[in-house]
Amino acid sequence: MAENEKEINQQEEPEQKREEPKKEKRPKKDAKQDKIKELEAAMAEQKEQMLRLAAEYDNFKKRTEREKESLTDYIRASVLKPLLPAVDNLTRALAADPAGEGYCKGVELSVKSLLEGFAAAGLEEINPEGEAFDPALHEAVMHIEDEALGENVVAQVLQKGYKIGATVIRPAMVQVAN
Repeated sequence: MAENEKEINQQEEPEQKREEPKKEKRPKKDAKQDKIKELEAAMAEQKEQMLRLAAEYDNFKKRTEREKESLTDYIRASVLKPLLPAVDNLTRALAADPAGEGYCKGVELSVKSLLEGFAAAGLEEINPEGEAFDPALHEAVMHIEDEALGENVVAQVLQKGYKIGATVIRPAMVQVAN
């Protein structure tokens, strides 16, 4: 009987040993499952944040584009508004009798009004007659020999040039001496 008890005890011991590792594995599986769930939740949260950020960026781009268009329209309006009186005056000049005594005076006032509108927009005339030739501001289309003028001096302006600040809109077409 003693031998049978030892055998039974030995048989029971391995079963007990087998059960203990199984119990340990289950908590590890549960811990792994918990960790997986935790990581999946963190990943889902990160994905949601990424989607929100992408949507926010898209909205920012759209808003910026709308603001840019609005600013462009505002700038155009601020440039063109001072020119409208000149257009009105030229329209009246076209309707007037060209033989009338005030016709030339009216056209002169219209041109003056137009130039005032340009000046309000920041446009400056380039009128270099008698100054040294500057290829950045002037376009030489003719050359003359004139001892009264120095070398590379603008003798005559054939067409005025215009600039805004340092940006040349149209160079002045000039005749250069010597």
